[in-house]
Amino acid sequence: MSLHQATVEWRRGDQPFSDNKYARAHDWRFDGGAVVRGSSAPSAMLPPPLSDEAAVDPEEALVAALSSCHMLFFLAYARKDGFIVDVYHDEAEGTLGQDERGKTSMTQVVLRPAVTWSGDRRPDAAALADLHHRAHEMCYIANSVRGDVRVEPR
Repeated sequence: MSLHQATVEWRRGDQPFSDNKYARAHDWRFDGGAVVRGSSAPSAMLPPPLSDEAAVDPEEALVAALSSCHMLFFLAYARKDGFIVDVYHDEAEGTLGQDERGKTSMTQVVLRPAVTWSGDRRPDAAALADLHHRAHEMCYIANSVRGDVRVEPR
């Protein structure tokens, strides 16, 4: 068991609050000093400047966390199996919708990793599928979400 922490902080400043026209931008602070600007996703209900288009919204963060977790296990298994990965590029996509309980949730995340290999030993289609399968099975984040997480290697 391990503990993972993040500090999320929003400050109203001098902006009104009761009129619902307050900025949703805030900071995520992580150990080691990393600070990421967060915000609600820009929408018709929360257009800029109520939302910060340059910031990371929670939905994007979940998709990135799933992709990153899968990638880290994939790289570990590839190395263990004697393969050399030069580039791992994933254009992951999440879909927010209604789940079986009628609640809005991330109903599906699709990972689309493209891997560039080097060296004399490269995985065939079966070995590549096995690497992705093992990575998906071990990914802590994928094991923590209710929605469908699919891996569709490119």
